[in-house]
Amino acid sequence: MSTRTAPTKVGLKETLPIALLALIIALAVQFIGSAKINVGIGSIVIFPMVWGLIAGLLVSVQKFKPLGLDLQKVASALVGVAVMLLVARLAFNIGPSLPVLIKAGPALLLQEIGHLLGTVFLALPLAVLLRMGKATVGATFSLDREPSFAMVSEKYGPDSDQYRGVLAMYVFGTLFGAVFITLLTSLVANWGIFNPLALAMGSGVGSGSMMAASAASIIDAYPGNEQAILGMAAVSNLITTILGVYVGLYVSLPLAEKFYKLLTRKSAAAEALVAANSVAPSAEESAATAAEDEMNRDFREKVAQSSAEVKLPLWLSLSVLSILGVATASVAAKGLHWNVIGGYAVLMGLVLLGLFLGKVSRKISAIIWITTIGAYISSPWFFGAEPLVKLVSAVDFLSIATVMLTLAGLSLGKDVPLLKNIGWKIVPVGLVAITASFLLSVVIAEFALGYWS
Repeated sequence: MSTRTAPTKVGLKETLPIALLALIIALAVQFIGSAKINVGIGSIVIFPMVWGLIAGLLVSVQKFKPLGLDLQKVASALVGVAVMLLVARLAFNIGPSLPVLIKAGPALLLQEIGHLLGTVFLALPLAVLLRMGKATVGATFSLDREPSFAMVSEKYGPDSDQYRGVLAMYVFGTLFGAVFITLLTSLVANWGIFNPLALAMGSGVGSGSMMAASAASIIDAYPGNEQAILGMAAVSNLITTILGVYVGLYVSLPLAEKFYKLLTRKSAAAEALVAANSVAPSAEESAATAAEDEMNRDFREKVAQSSAEVKLPLWLSLSVLSILGVATASVAAKGLHWNVIGGYAVLMGLVLLGLFLGKVSRKISAIIWITTIGAYISSPWFFGAEPLVKLVSAVDFLSIATVMLTLAGLSLGKDVPLLKNIGWKIVPVGLVAITASFLLSVVIAEFALGYWS
């Protein structure tokens, strides 16, 4: 039985090469900007963060001048802190919108069950059937996009199978999510059996691009209700984002883990029973089994080697991410402004406070502290909210995602065997996850609207 090795501590010398490489890639893709590809039935928008992920992956796996395993591990360690910054920035989007959440009706809140739990009950069993392994949990517990990285990274670590599942689902949703939900919404809207407001609630899956694509299809079917549909879709998406961190961390992620263990335990018991009742294998079968065991052992050894973690001092991680973040946000803002630097100072302070409180309280996650405190100090009820929001608003949200996904791409070379193991399986699982989230939410909203109207 293997034991988990203690993380290796690294310093500035080991971190500098990957930091410079990430800076070059992040700045390059930020300058390139977004690309809109028309595919006839809709458009696919590829944001700089996706270019960063792809570029980082290509650098990580190329053979001309291989990126060392130690550098990939440093990039992975930086991702773990970058997701905290992403959550901190997200909190400053939540705070100013809290009054909208309070005014939301019971139907709008109730239908969120579909978004937050639909994927667990439908997509997770399919992923288990396709033998996606522990990546199943990360891929199917939520569609809540960027916050999912933070939740899974903190609980399982950025080198876990669960984290790779989140990454696989993120890439799938980014490339195909908007196009697929456009087709799905058009089909369901044209059935004519659902209230357009229920459809609008269903479109708030936690992704701005997918929400916009879905709402456009609903408006096409119900052109007279454009303003109401857009307003309801935006509020639903906002609530999914706000509740996603709390419900994801305390409900859907633990539920997905338990459901996965339940399904795989029954499968393991069935396989054991079949093995016990089977006849003795032939010599050829025994040889084949031995060869397969040898391959699996080699695979597990490679995975174990690539999963050994490194640990960076917090001051070093935050310093590197500040430089990367300020540079990338400045490109997004078309110039270096003091507000960008001030905004990053606020975000860094919030991350440090959240990590400190998480360590002191132990039972309450640092992500919850960061989200809750950030939402409060940016809300209308905090006396200093206005200047804080002004500073942080200068930091482009997507620029932080660009830094995070660039680093994630640079760390992926060591994970290629496991990502290949997921492979095509993420496609049917992703399609079912999006369909489940949308349809279950629409059905709940339809009944809720009928009851409370």
